Amino acid sequence: MKLIAAPTSPYSRKVRIVLAEKRIDYEFVIDPPGDAATRVPEFNPLGKIPVLVLDDDTTLFDSRVIVEYLDLASPVGRLIPDDTRHRIQVRRWEALADGCTDAVVAVMVESRRAPDKQNGEWIARQQGKVDRALKAISEELGSKPWCSGDHFNLSDIAVGCTLGYLDLRMASLNWRKLYPNLEKLADKLARRAPFKDTESPKT
Repeated sequence: MKLIAAPTSPYSRKVRIVLAEKRIDYEFVIDPPGDAATRVPEFNPLGKIPVLVLDDDTTLFDSRVIVEYLDLASPVGRLIPDDTRHRIQVRRWEALADGCTDAVVAVMVESRRAPDKQNGEWIARQQGKVDRALKAISEELGSKPWCSGDHFNLSDIAVGCTLGYLDLRMASLNWRKLYPNLEKLADKLARRAPFKDTESPKT
């Protein structure tokens, strides 16, 4: 199978970490959808990454769909629990983390516009989402070793990717000082090989 993605994409990183944790071999095809010569729309009509191309040329897109497929495709280290209640908890964590990332992306995109073209109200609204999401993640994590349950799972991967993306795109927020428990979790995740191997280049 092939993963069409970009090294700096936090959603792509989530999928890459799941692939590594599940020990699934794949070809990594780098194709930023913002490039003029991108072929991403040929595989995803929405023009977004990541896209997983299966061996029969079936395509899967949206990171949440892809990671669920991957978790079911290999019996190694289940990352999404079978128990309904715990499963919903994990997916809720993922939705919260991804939503925070969405807001960071929105701030980044708007901030790259010419100063006289930027919508300050829009940026403030998205920043508010980031601030509230981080506060909620920190409060719900509390002093627990992992986000949901007693073991590492998809909720930790999703939160870890969000925190890594904040380091990349919103370093001035200094979330580590604001939320020491998130720093502790991020440092623990950073010691896992899949997180080390997928750390985003500082671009």
